Amino acid sequence: MGNYFQPEIECASREQIKAWQDERLVKQVKHVYEHVEMYRQRMDEKGIRPDDIRGIEDLHKLPFTTKDDLRDQYPYGLLAMPLSDCVRIQSTSGTTGRRVVAFYTQHDIDLWDECCARAIVAAGGTKEDVVHVCYGYGLFTGGPGLNGGSHKVGSLTLPMSSGNTDRQIQFMTDLGSTILCCTPSYAAYLAESIIERGLRDKIQLKAGIFGAEAWTEEMRHDIEEKLGIKAYDIYGLTEISGPGVSFECEAQTGMHVNEDHFIAEVINPKTGEVLPDGEKGELVFTSITKEAFPLLRYRTRDICILSHEKCSCGRTHVKMTKPLGRSDDMLIVKGVNVFPSQIETVLLNKGYPANYQIIVTRVNNSDNLEVQVEMTPEMFSDSLSAIAEKEKELVSALKAMLGIYADVKLVAPKTITRSEGKAVRVIDKRNLYQN
Repeated sequence: MGNYFQPEIECASREQIKAWQDERLVKQVKHVYEHVEMYRQRMDEKGIRPDDIRGIEDLHKLPFTTKDDLRDQYPYGLLAMPLSDCVRIQSTSGTTGRRVVAFYTQHDIDLWDECCARAIVAAGGTKEDVVHVCYGYGLFTGGPGLNGGSHKVGSLTLPMSSGNTDRQIQFMTDLGSTILCCTPSYAAYLAESIIERGLRDKIQLKAGIFGAEAWTEEMRHDIEEKLGIKAYDIYGLTEISGPGVSFECEAQTGMHVNEDHFIAEVINPKTGEVLPDGEKGELVFTSITKEAFPLLRYRTRDICILSHEKCSCGRTHVKMTKPLGRSDDMLIVKGVNVFPSQIETVLLNKGYPANYQIIVTRVNNSDNLEVQVEMTPEMFSDSLSAIAEKEKELVSALKAMLGIYADVKLVAPKTITRSEGKAVRVIDKRNLYQN
C-alpha cells in the first residue's frame, strides 16, 4: 500500500466515487444554470432543464465549454459566485488575445491545496520534507498550487519561484531540499548546473514533481539519473484549478484524476462523441466542487487515454495517460502530424541533451522542418566531419520516427536559450510566408 493524504477518498470504492459524482454534478448543474448566463442559454437552446441531469449518465447531454468561450466571457461572464466571495484570481500564461482568468473562493483554494497535497504525499512527501517550489508564482498556477499543497502536508516550503539558478542551488544545498517542484525542462537545467558546479553529492533531493509541459519517459530517466531522484508527473490547467487535477503514484502507469472534484471524459475531437476506456481522444473535464468558476465539459485539447484498471498503489480513481500531444500543439508538416515529444524521444535515445528547438518554415509553398540540437561538451570537441556524420545519423532516425525529412543542425552546448518557465520548443514561421 502506498502513501495517501486522504486515504478514505483516494481509495474509496467505485460505488462511493460514483455516488459523490452523481450528487455533486446535479448540484453543480443547478448552480451554473442559476448563476451563469452562458450555460443557462445553452441548456435552454438544447431544451435541457437542470432536473434532467440526475447523475453522471446524463453528463453527455450538457454542452461543451471551449477556450474560446473563456475568452469571449472574459472577465466576469463565467463567474458563478458574487465577486465579494472570491479571494483570488489566477490566469493562464502566454495565450494570444484575451487572457483566461479563473476565480477562486477560499473553499476552492482549500480543495485545490488538498489535491496538490495528495500529489506531494503520493511522491513520498511528509511533514519532515523540505519542498522546493520553483514553478512561477503570481498569475501562473504552478507556484501557488504546489505551495498550498506543501503547506497542507505540513512540509517546510521554499517558495523559490523560477529563475536565479545560483540561489536555487544555494538554498537546495543549505536547507536540504528533498522534493523539487518545477517544469521538467527547468529540472533538466538545474541537474546540468548542479553537476557542472560539482555539487551533486551536496544535494539531498529524493523526488521531483514535474508538470506544466509535455515530457517523455526518456527525459524522466535522464533527470532521475542526474539528480538521483524519482520523478513524478502532475497534471492540471488553470481553467480547472491548476496543478493537481491528476498526479502520478509510485506505480507511474498514468496519473490518477481526483474524481471527487473532476469528472473526466475522453471524446472524439471531431464529433464530440464520448469514447470508452482505452481509446485515444480529447480529454474533457467537469468541475463538480468548484464554487466561483465551475466549468462544464471543458475541452482541454489534450489527447490522452483513460483507464479504470486496478492500480497497485491501492488508489481507485481513474488514471489518464500523460497527454500524448495536443490537438493544438500538433504540427502538421507536409501533411504529416508531428508532435515535439516524438522528436525529443529520438534525441534522448541517441544521447543528446533535452535542449532542442524545432523551426518550421515555408519556402515556395513547401514546408521545411529544421531541428536544432545542442551537443554535449564531448561531442563539441569532435572534428567537423564527425559532427556532420552525427547530423546525418539524426536525420535518418528522425525520418524513421516522423516519416518525413527534417534538417538537423547540431549547435554548441548552451546556445539554445534555457527556459526557466515553459520551454519554447517550436518556432513556426510559416504564417510569415503565407499571403
